[in-house]
Amino acid sequence: MMQIDMTTLVPGFNDTVHDSQRVFRALLEALSRPGSIVSIDAALPGNHALRDGLAARVPLAAFASLLALTDYSTPVFIERDERDERTLADALRFHTSAPIAEERREAAFAYIDDIHAMPSLDAFPQGDPETPEGSATLFIRVPSLDKGEPLVWKGPGIAEQRTVAIAGVTRKFWRERAELTAQFPCGIDCYFVAGGSLIGLPRTTQVEVS
Repeated sequence: MMQIDMTTLVPGFNDTVHDSQRVFRALLEALSRPGSIVSIDAALPGNHALRDGLAARVPLAAFASLLALTDYSTPVFIERDERDERTLADALRFHTSAPIAEERREAAFAYIDDIHAMPSLDAFPQGDPETPEGSATLFIRVPSLDKGEPLVWKGPGIAEQRTVAIAGVTRKFWRERAELTAQFPCGIDCYFVAGGSLIGLPRTTQVEVS
């Protein structure tokens, strides 16, 4: 295993327990209200060290979420350029003991820096009918959470329907995801991240693509 480079190690939470709890609650809110923009930044009052660290290159919402969710039992796969991949990997290994997955199919969580270059969704674990919790959760960086093509979302947590306009998401992604919804309870949960905010997309949500 590659040693952690302590000279470039970025800080984690100021208060590991309470900051993790606040971020976790925000993540639950995002999945329980699909399509709503949830601020992770608001859950971290006074955490200037975290904002000034890796978040300068990786969205704060993604970094903080992975700090809150991962531990020694949750392999993380990172789709990122080599320098920042190493920096993010070192931070997660040091602060959470999370192993870094070498293969996408090993991942419990994955960070995707460039949605246009991301692999097909079937490259990641989707669970099986007996253990659907064995699927991966993806954190996908996008240019904006509200300046893209408006699409209608329906499903649990949404009253009738909600129009969501995430920028940068390809039709190919939406078609692949539509195929996965037919395999419920298997599937993949996603978070789209931009800066300090994110939108949750659980596997139960249907997205209408014309």
